[in-house]
Amino acid sequence: MVKNQTRKEETRRNMLDAASRGFRENGFAGVGVDGIAKAANATSGAFYAHFGSKDGAFRAALDLGLDEVIDGVPRFQRDYGDGWTDAFIEYYLGRAHRDDLACGCAMTSLSPEMTRADAQTRALYDRKMQTIATLIAKGLPQFGTQQQRAKAWAFLGILIGGLTMARALSDDSAIDDVSVAIKAAAAGLLKA
Repeated sequence: MVKNQTRKEETRRNMLDAASRGFRENGFAGVGVDGIAKAANATSGAFYAHFGSKDGAFRAALDLGLDEVIDGVPRFQRDYGDGWTDAFIEYYLGRAHRDDLACGCAMTSLSPEMTRADAQTRALYDRKMQTIATLIAKGLPQFGTQQQRAKAWAFLGILIGGLTMARALSDDSAIDDVSVAIKAAAAGLLKA
């Protein structure tokens, strides 16, 4: 029984990883159940047994992706102290993160999908993004409590929008220009 449970858990992890990469890289419409199952070396039947539907897999991938940010923000705050926002900006708009759609930030890759998502998925997104904004606000002690929350939302908007724009461009010079401008805007927003 334990061996079967472990195999089942491993299959689910593999499918969740494949779904997460697929949705981040190709969007909801750009990847199918069969493609996710194949990428995880599983069957479509196993996919449905674990997630019930493509929407269920998307919700699980969104949950996983936003939890990565929820875990990452406090790590940046702990590891970089007062300079955490500069380090986060540099990471977020850095070439490695910018170029890696499949493993990049779910906030940027999956936020555009929310306008077409079902109510359950949108509720999950709302909860997780509220948590992320709260974590960022806590890391902005240079502002008053009311201002912290507003700055956190603006910071997220600048970074997510900037990364989206940089990823949409194909000209390397324009990508670099956007990245530099967005980094400066995000840092400038947080000056007390």
